[in-house]
Amino acid sequence: MRCLAVALVDEAVAAGARQSKACEILAISTRTYQRWVEGGEVTADQRPEATRSLPAHALTEEERTHVMEVMNSPVFASMPPSQVVPYLADEGVYLCSESTMYRLLHAENQQHHRGRSKVPEKKPLATYVAMAPNEVWCWDITWLPGPAKGLYYYLYLILDLFSRKIVGWEIHEEESSENASRLLRKAYLKENIATKPLVLHSDNGSPMKGSDMLQTMHNLGVVSSFNRPRVSNDNAYAESIFRTCKYRPHYPYKGFTDLMQARAWVLSFVTWYNQVHRHSGIQFVTHQARHEGKDHAILENRKAVYEKARLANPRRWTGKTRNWNRIERVWLNPVNNQMLNH
Repeated sequence: MRCLAVALVDEAVAAGARQSKACEILAISTRTYQRWVEGGEVTADQRPEATRSLPAHALTEEERTHVMEVMNSPVFASMPPSQVVPYLADEGVYLCSESTMYRLLHAENQQHHRGRSKVPEKKPLATYVAMAPNEVWCWDITWLPGPAKGLYYYLYLILDLFSRKIVGWEIHEEESSENASRLLRKAYLKENIATKPLVLHSDNGSPMKGSDMLQTMHNLGVVSSFNRPRVSNDNAYAESIFRTCKYRPHYPYKGFTDLMQARAWVLSFVTWYNQVHRHSGIQFVTHQARHEGKDHAILENRKAVYEKARLANPRRWTGKTRNWNRIERVWLNPVNNQMLNH
């Protein structure tokens, strides 16, 4: 048909007709005609709506019917093609490729979960927004090297999402739900947030889902939030602070001599992190200042400093001054750029 269309257009043009009009009568665009005859020979029709003949090696209708009968037989009705193909091969039977079986099932609207087992569920991404301190906390446990190879101490740490302040931490010689629940109670009392709604996010480790921890959360009215199964980056804020901790100067990466040294070192780190460190994600103010709401005045003062400098020497400024606006919302696992910008 494509060759016939090209021949008709050429005949019409040779008779004095305009190429565009000849193409219009045949319901093709001039560009389509020109693409077909590029290089002096008729090329394949690349239009999405073009009618294409089946390849010579395609299954016949009888073969398609037979394949579907085999797939829906009692023996194979509960199996996916990835299981059916090896079974048939062991019996010396080849019907078609595995991918063809999937295509046939899809065409017959049978590409669904096969068998009596529960359909795998896609867990939703846990995402919350914090607009003030003590609305969303993240917590996790990391290993600290001990005095000998294979010996570790366990740092339990709770981080506020909005201010990134460390609101609670402890070091123990073992992982347990009891230790985690005790740390949560201490942080809850220290921050004095009784009756306020709070979300606590973590991964799916046993201390996070142990009975003691879950019971403590229930008693305090804390909403639990967990990573998706087998997804390691749903708790990025907690992972990030552990990296900051372990890459601090003078971190004893060869191992702490004992539990007391580990606790003393982490205490100094937490003091520096909360009261000295200026975090890029919160406009380079300290975590303690943001947690207490003092960052409002700090950022307004920075704006005034920059505006004064711009007025004093306007030739140095080609545009606006640096953005010192306060970040009002922090998302846990944002799903798109809109969350990041609002």
